[in-house]
Amino acid sequence: MEKISSTKNSKVKEWVKLKTNNGRKKFKKFLLEGRHPVETALEQATEYEFLIVQEDFDLGELAEQVDNDKLILVTKEVANHISDTVHDQGIFLIGYINEEDWQFPDDLSGKWLVLDNVQDPGNIGTMVRTADAAGFTGVVFGDGTADFYNPKILRAMQGSQYHLQLKRLNLEKWIRNCKDQGSVIFGSILDENARDYRKIDVPDQFSLIMGNEGNGMSERLIEMTDMNLYIPIKGSAESLNVAVAAGVLMFGLAG
Repeated sequence: MEKISSTKNSKVKEWVKLKTNNGRKKFKKFLLEGRHPVETALEQATEYEFLIVQEDFDLGELAEQVDNDKLILVTKEVANHISDTVHDQGIFLIGYINEEDWQFPDDLSGKWLVLDNVQDPGNIGTMVRTADAAGFTGVVFGDGTADFYNPKILRAMQGSQYHLQLKRLNLEKWIRNCKDQGSVIFGSILDENARDYRKIDVPDQFSLIMGNEGNGMSERLIEMTDMNLYIPIKGSAESLNVAVAAGVLMFGLAG
């Protein structure tokens, strides 16, 4: 078991870089922070390089799942230095980025949430967790959507990323491939030509596209969908937060 007490340590310098897109691309690793996300990763037998804990951290039952050769103790100063939060929880995991995240699955059946240029980490994390809760097969991150290995998104997903498939793919190709396999594509827009999501027949397999927080779905994707849906608003608000809207639609369509 290694102990690190200096923020100038070479490992620590690398871990800090994993908080950036360039760092993750260079090292092909990610930094996962927080007891619950790390615990879920260990329960799912996720391949990892190191488990990092602050020297006074109580692993409890987690100790049975830890490979001591991969365990590194750090001082509070080092933990604060690598943390992406104001108050760190004292536990981190260095995982390996899976190259299969950029590959189309062989089977596109099931229910998929598709994110078109969605930016906010909190919204993304909430949508992934909701997709997990609604029994979806996976979530597809399209061009312009934030990186799901971003530490803020990893924390917001709270381990749900290990319960479903996450993919980073071209959405136009995704739509074409899904249609080839008989899957229906739903868009979500505020438009007079859209359909009330409560009044449609829902197939067993489909993709639901949620658009950018401010601009909605791209025009090109709107044109490619089989049907575009809307949520009736009873009050005076002009629209719903994208994560809230996604939750309503996912549970409404999932049956």
